Amino acid sequence: MSKAHDWDGIVAESFPHASEQAPEMENLLLDRQGLGEIRRKVDAGERLTFDEGMQLHDHPSLSAVGLLADRVRRRMHGKKTYFNVNLHIDYTNVCAYTCKFCAFAAKPGEDRAYTMELGDIEKRLAGFRGSDLSEVHMVAGIHPDKGYEYYLDMVRGAKRGLPEVHVKAFTMVEIDHMLKISGKSESQVFDDLREAGLGSCPGGGAEILVDRVWKATFAEKIGPDDWLATSRKVHENGFRSNATMLYGHIEKPHERIRHFERLRELQDETGGFQTFIPLAFWPYNSKLEGYGKVTTGWLDLRMIALSRLMLDNFAHIKAYWVMLTPPIAQTALSYGADDIDGTVTEEHITHDAGTTAPMLLPQKDLVHLIRSAGYEPVLRDTTYSKLEAVKG
Repeated sequence: MSKAHDWDGIVAESFPHASEQAPEMENLLLDRQGLGEIRRKVDAGERLTFDEGMQLHDHPSLSAVGLLADRVRRRMHGKKTYFNVNLHIDYTNVCAYTCKFCAFAAKPGEDRAYTMELGDIEKRLAGFRGSDLSEVHMVAGIHPDKGYEYYLDMVRGAKRGLPEVHVKAFTMVEIDHMLKISGKSESQVFDDLREAGLGSCPGGGAEILVDRVWKATFAEKIGPDDWLATSRKVHENGFRSNATMLYGHIEKPHERIRHFERLRELQDETGGFQTFIPLAFWPYNSKLEGYGKVTTGWLDLRMIALSRLMLDNFAHIKAYWVMLTPPIAQTALSYGADDIDGTVTEEHITHDAGTTAPMLLPQKDLVHLIRSAGYEPVLRDTTYSKLEAVKG
């Protein structure tokens, strides 16, 4: 084997940033991996097709796919990697629905069931006065005994406790539920949420935007069409939101690619999605525990890379360390991710499902993860409108 061929293998399999030293070598390597046409489209900013997405999904070289995704990431963000100082509050685990992948939900009367009220939220946020906390992320189950005002109270409580905090709350499942039980028009509901202090919405509840998976695993709550329709309503009423995909359970490769396509189509229409977050499935304590295993780093990094390559109209791809674990999230920065979420402080949904990630990553640890991977940490607010490079 020639030295040149040795170098091909070393670079293609080990160094996602080869183009920083030798872009022509990077192009040659990608072409030799059979990705020349996709590379040319990526470099020209052209949209990848479903078949090209499948080709990347099934390609034997993860490093080659990651190399392509890293090109897009570098073109869009350079070495900047974003994070914030945030707090998660899962305000109730009581839920009327039974989703097979969920280990968080409880039924009324169960010993582990809990429900927070307005005063609890206010007190929790008041404890962060004088801190750098800029965002509270609030999601929960669909409590069968709580009415419309309860959801508004969750937002009001956060703003009373910490008036300057950005409230990112309610999945499309919760928003759809509010619209149904409010007795008000769509515009009135969103006006109420705005007046209460809602700033934006997270992206949970999408799972896999394919009817087969919906019917098999989460048929009691809204399905793909309704999730997308509710996102459209959120965007049309002036709120930004994120989008997610829960992967690693019963979905098939082509269903993952279709999920990307459906999100991309709605983003073309509304422009309301801010960030995409691939969520690795943790099976423990769920009805799918015996079905599969924890996702591998190989799959996690491929999903990050595919996200960056397929979602050409999304500004940001987030490596959510709570589900990926910090080491995989750090590595994902070289596979297309430009955001590593935030400090989180407290999270129950994924921890109930068995994640080995910690509850909290202090700001200094996030900065260390970013810098030690060769990137530049940038402290952001929720909407990326206020950015501050971290010094020192």
